[in-house]
Amino acid sequence: MDRNIRTVEDVLQLLDGLFAPEADRWTADAASWWDGFYADRSKPVPFFAAKPDENLVSYLERGLLTPGRALDLGCGPGRNALHLAAAGFAVDAVDLSPAALAWAEDRAREAGADVRFLRGDAFALADTGLNGPYDLIYDSGCFHHLPPHRRISYLALLDRALAPGGHFALTCFAAGGMGSELGDADFYRQSRLHGGLAYTSESLRRIFSELSEVELRRMHDEPPESPRFGEPFLWTALWRGKGRP
Repeated sequence: MDRNIRTVEDVLQLLDGLFAPEADRWTADAASWWDGFYADRSKPVPFFAAKPDENLVSYLERGLLTPGRALDLGCGPGRNALHLAAAGFAVDAVDLSPAALAWAEDRAREAGADVRFLRGDAFALADTGLNGPYDLIYDSGCFHHLPPHRRISYLALLDRALAPGGHFALTCFAAGGMGSELGDADFYRQSRLHGGLAYTSESLRRIFSELSEVELRRMHDEPPESPRFGEPFLWTALWRGKGRP
């Protein structure tokens, strides 16, 4: 007979365990799944191309972001981390997958970019050797792979790691474009995340209501020959944290 629940983290871990093992994309145990995903670098996956997100390029071009310390969450092969480094940011990038990080490090060497890539759980920054505060926290495709209860961990991460007045930028599945539109409770009933969660603009504004919205829009559709990545099934959002920079 187990009576082990006494903290919020105990509850979160219990809820993690309600999902089938193959649904896991967010814990350290998911590293092997992501390694398999990134194993073939020639796969025709749009975001495998070494192109930064079009919204990130736009933020920089319009002066909405200025160089400082940046954290790239779920950095994958490093396409956005490298763009931030080229723009003058001191970049820390974290991912669960050794295969993704090896690819990112290869790209960084080829580009002569100085990025610190670290493997680990973004929710436990201290364990990965990452230390805030960060002027920019950037997430391209990580948030929508989290189960509903891990939004609590995500918001706690932002609260700990975002510098006063710093920026948080996000791309995630848009309802009507891609991702599951089941209600939160249904994911627990089915023990699956169905490839990722879709969000409405209203739900994103509610979840991140403690931050000040700078821009929230659908990602622009970029043609294959574009130097930028853009798919309209994604939201792009930029928020500013409390306090002075």
